[in-house]
Amino acid sequence: MANILAVNTGSSTMKWKLFRMPEERLIASGMVDRLGLPRSKFILKYADGKQYELHCEIKSSDEAVDLMLKELIELKIINDYDEINGVGHRVVAGGEVFNRSALIDKAKLQQIIDLSELAPLHNPVEARGIAAFMHMLPNVPEVAVFDTSFHTSLKPMNYLYSIPTKYYKQYGLRKYGAHGTSVRFVASKAAEMLGASVQQPRMVVLHLGSGVSVTAVKDGKSYDTSMGYTPVSGVTMSTRSGDIDPSLVATLMRKLDLNDPEDVIKILNTESGVYGLSGLSPDMREVEATRTTRPESQLAIDIFVNRIVKYVAGYIAEMGGAEAIVFTAGIGEADAAMRQRIVDGLQVFGVQLDPAKNEAATGPTDMTAADSKIKVFMVPTNEELMIARDVYELSR
Repeated sequence: MANILAVNTGSSTMKWKLFRMPEERLIASGMVDRLGLPRSKFILKYADGKQYELHCEIKSSDEAVDLMLKELIELKIINDYDEINGVGHRVVAGGEVFNRSALIDKAKLQQIIDLSELAPLHNPVEARGIAAFMHMLPNVPEVAVFDTSFHTSLKPMNYLYSIPTKYYKQYGLRKYGAHGTSVRFVASKAAEMLGASVQQPRMVVLHLGSGVSVTAVKDGKSYDTSMGYTPVSGVTMSTRSGDIDPSLVATLMRKLDLNDPEDVIKILNTESGVYGLSGLSPDMREVEATRTTRPESQLAIDIFVNRIVKYVAGYIAEMGGAEAIVFTAGIGEADAAMRQRIVDGLQVFGVQLDPAKNEAATGPTDMTAADSKIKVFMVPTNEELMIARDVYELSR
């Protein structure tokens, strides 16, 4: 038996789950919220649902890891650090360097940092989180689980851009995708719900959260995916623009009198999407609540749905059909109205939702109407469990 810690470090959060492996039993979970910001807090949830909170200033990843480990002992989750047998870290971009999860040493940590261009909002902070754990637990295996690794199965037809191929050969400019850890878990669960091996069904997985991606899964592998060289491309997201005409970058630089193209990339990453369209909020719940009183909110919803439908329809055609459409992540798991809008846009394929099952969906749910030609599932993602599985296999 082993205790495996799965960690997801963000710009202002550090989320974690502690599992007992191989039985995959959740021991505890929690997060450091508002990391590096005023009013930081540490949250721990016991397996029975009880919660403990500590409010204090937490300035850095090192302080967050130090506090987390001390509280695990203080709250008697573990007796000492030796009871942690492995730590797994979600890392967004592994490029072509990492085509699978990997044990991390200082050299590989530097490679993760060097790949930051592919995920500038993610890789640097994730690398800091790994470094903090390496410092605090020097004898414990550290494993990076890459969102991009699931998409290394893409064929050149689907990962190359229509630019001179020398730029791919020289600089690695291609589609890498993201959310692969989530899609890998969800696709496996959806195959179980279909009563099939994961290699059999063709499915389209909709990871609808703050970041949004659409992935075609065929033969148990990623066949095509909406995110590209970085996570800013693809469909409309909470603050990311999704696909745009690249000429807009040059035009915005001229109009806004900007000298650095990174300033435009920042706009596309943090000021666009649902937030930019609605002029209200990146949170779809707030936008939904105002859709009847603010035309901008309704338009943001319409565009969000429209872009997703286009990708799903394209992937069904590309794969020559689909056995399932699978919703996951924050919006995909919680927003029944959004699921209904998206499925309504795909009626040409004969796909139908059962309204009652859609409204009632909480855990893994088959929401398919009786006369639907394609199954429709909601599967809560569990990236942390997928991370724990990889750590357990690599650290034995």
